Amino acid sequence: MSLSREEVASLILAGQNIIVYRDNVLRIPKFWLDAHPGGSLSLLHFVGRDATDEIDAYHCDATLAMVHKYSIGKLQDAPWVSLLPPVMSGWIHSEGKWFKEASLDPSRALLQQINRAENAPTMEDLIPPAVPALDKEVQVRQAAAYRQLHKRVIDAGLYKCPFFTGYGPEVFRYLLLGAASAFAYYHNWFMSSAVLLGLLWHQLMFFVHDLGHMGVSGNWNIDRLISIFVADFIGGLSVGWWVDNHNIHHLVTNHPTHDPDIAHLPFFAVSPVFFNNLYSSYYKKTLEFDAAARFLVTIQHKLFYIIMMFGRFNLYRLSYVSLFNRAFDTKRARGHGWAWGLEVFGIACFWVWFSQVLVGCGTWQKALMYVLVSHAVTSPLHITIVLSHFSMSTEDLGPAESWPHRQMRTTTDIYCPDSIAFIHGGLQLQVAHHLFPRVPRHNLRKASDMVKEFAAEQGLTYAEFGFMTGNQEVLGLLKEVAGMAHHLKVFAEVAKAEAKEAVDKKIKASEKAANSY
Repeated sequence: MSLSREEVASLILAGQNIIVYRDNVLRIPKFWLDAHPGGSLSLLHFVGRDATDEIDAYHCDATLAMVHKYSIGKLQDAPWVSLLPPVMSGWIHSEGKWFKEASLDPSRALLQQINRAENAPTMEDLIPPAVPALDKEVQVRQAAAYRQLHKRVIDAGLYKCPFFTGYGPEVFRYLLLGAASAFAYYHNWFMSSAVLLGLLWHQLMFFVHDLGHMGVSGNWNIDRLISIFVADFIGGLSVGWWVDNHNIHHLVTNHPTHDPDIAHLPFFAVSPVFFNNLYSSYYKKTLEFDAAARFLVTIQHKLFYIIMMFGRFNLYRLSYVSLFNRAFDTKRARGHGWAWGLEVFGIACFWVWFSQVLVGCGTWQKALMYVLVSHAVTSPLHITIVLSHFSMSTEDLGPAESWPHRQMRTTTDIYCPDSIAFIHGGLQLQVAHHLFPRVPRHNLRKASDMVKEFAAEQGLTYAEFGFMTGNQEVLGLLKEVAGMAHHLKVFAEVAKAEAKEAVDKKIKASEKAANSY
């Protein structure tokens, strides 16, 4: 059976989740939308779109072999011109009904608070915004070239994890840091112990990152078990929350209303569009640009490193809120039962052993310093991730933009010698990682060389900064946006003063007129 564009659109408007994969029309049933290991939102962002490259990048051959069982037919017209997913225009379909979460702004790219009531989306809601700068033929060509590049990556064996040469030195480093921290603690060298524990947490999170992408064993159950032990038991963080968050970040990178990794109000705004009270489709709330945000954003470039030093505390908050919400979630995603329960148990164990470490410091002052030092030492991880995206484009070029174009437009590498690459955990090669998220980080250097050739051939920009230059780029952007926020604040104060003056004049005029009588 072949389906036309109008027929696909009508199925979507009827509440069905239709995704295009290799010219096949896939209908995602509700049970799989709920059970999808990558979360339901990662599927909803591709309803009505050609998700061929995203699906191939995220799934192994065994999973891809099962995709075609959801096919209900072939496209009548190819290549497919992607529609705008309902979730990107503020619509959610649940329990047989459409619900309006938010409304598109005049640009039809950003979500804001609901400003009108509607019963269901129409064909107009599925029409993407016009992007004159985007050449559709070029996007199709780049997508085809990316598929050839992906085949080269597969043929080169870059999806095979180098257990001994890659993780052998890594595991030795973990054990050395853990033993050194315990040794220092035993001898009452508490600050040295705190530094070493922070370094251990910092290094282990790169390992958790690999496991979350199934880049170690390639088996979901094995990688999730190991990651829970490392992230939850040793680090006190929820790997389940992180994977859910990180998948969305990869798929809608740097989109102001959809990527949770740049939704940092009231502390940071990487674009002036955040001044407009945007709605986050991930957090299901409006990102209020309130008085606190207006003040903090004006000094965000001065607060940057201070906030990065204690970014781990925010990860605790996000982890525990996610675990709490999942306790009442009726959607039975893969691992909902045993993985969720094991995570809760693991985090409880973390706080038991870590609290004993703090008690052993002797005084509350030493315990407080132990907490602050150990957490501040993990800041290079947060800085590495931030440098990879904050200074890059946050513009929405619509669903017609190809996977490689979107990832290379919104991501940059951090250049550093291979001898100190372990400090960044291999994640300094973010461009290759975003194009091939399942490739183990020890193979990213080879993948990066291939991507640079691909970029040169396709006329794409391969962004790459040194660590110092990357910091300057991010600080420059934050300062620029801070200046805009400051001017906005000044304009608001001037407008308020002028309004008050006008009201006062009107009152005085009224009083004068009354007295004249």
